[in-house]
Amino acid sequence: MEIILGSQSPRRRELMAGLDLPFTSITIDADETYPANLQAGDIPYYISRAKAQTYAEYLTDNQLLITADTIVWCEGQMLGKPKDEADAKSMLHQLSGKTHQVYTAVTFAQKGKELTTLVDCTDVTFRELSDEEITYYVQTYHPLDKAGAYGVQEWIGYAACTCLRGSYFNVMGFPTHLVYQQLKKLGVTA
Repeated sequence: MEIILGSQSPRRRELMAGLDLPFTSITIDADETYPANLQAGDIPYYISRAKAQTYAEYLTDNQLLITADTIVWCEGQMLGKPKDEADAKSMLHQLSGKTHQVYTAVTFAQKGKELTTLVDCTDVTFRELSDEEITYYVQTYHPLDKAGAYGVQEWIGYAACTCLRGSYFNVMGFPTHLVYQQLKKLGVTA
């Protein structure tokens, strides 16, 4: 079975490669808007499936498409990718000194089969961050392509993350343990 990762994220590509399975990656341009009534893990569930549905018609019998979406959920609010540096700083102020959830949904699509979508959640706690630390991080790491305006594998994860309950790789945007388990179910493992 040929595995296709439908993601432009370098982190997802790196994590998929860590499973020691051959795959190709493609970019999927899908509408990432979602119904306003969705909350928490239902948001990436919806978007991940939308990404898969955008490309599923092009799949052949021996192909498996994997798509994913990640959000940060803090105090009843979804934090996606920031619009600009000011938005990134605002998000980090919102996360400072609190525990938030990172939800990632992963969808598996095969020709002529129902989509399978798995959702993982990890609790992440940040210590209080100063204005200077937030400015340093945003100006040095430019986290505009990351949900919640941060990458746990970067400086902020080293310096500010005080507790993590769940999958570290989920926080990076790809719950590798769930992906591997599903691939194993499908008979596609090393």
